Amino acid sequence: MAASAPSAPALFLREPELRRGMELLYFGQSHLIRSIDRGLAAQGLGRAHHRALYFIARQPDLTVSDLLALLAITKQSLGRVLTELAERGYVETRTGERDRRQRLLRLTPMGAALESDLFDAAREKMSAAYSRAGPEAVAGYWKVLEGLIPEDEMPQVERLRG
Repeated sequence: MAASAPSAPALFLREPELRRGMELLYFGQSHLIRSIDRGLAAQGLGRAHHRALYFIARQPDLTVSDLLALLAITKQSLGRVLTELAERGYVETRTGERDRRQRLLRLTPMGAALESDLFDAAREKMSAAYSRAGPEAVAGYWKVLEGLIPEDEMPQVERLRG
């Protein structure tokens, strides 16, 4: 019996295809974020502010420690972002009812309006891209993105579904 030859990698696993995927991910994300950047620049805010606003909008009463874990930034960096957002009237903080040490974050009506405007800028691009690709492609895209997330971080992502 002859030894079988090593099988070639599937076409989509070869280096050129992997590089193409990385390039498309980079350029797609770059163009999506640019639409949000314009709204942020008008407010004198940056991407870190947007990420905080986005996740606080997704989970009202999110704890500061949970936001730290989601953003994977230093406590000092988050402190600067939250201080600025609070001073501008976009975010409010209150203490937890069961644990008084907890700081719970919530968008103010002005913060919710800003986050909604920023989301609308991205929604148009995402909706158009999803429509062109179709539902099966979107489901496949989500699977690829989920595959990039370490298994131990998936519970954080799942909690955002509400």
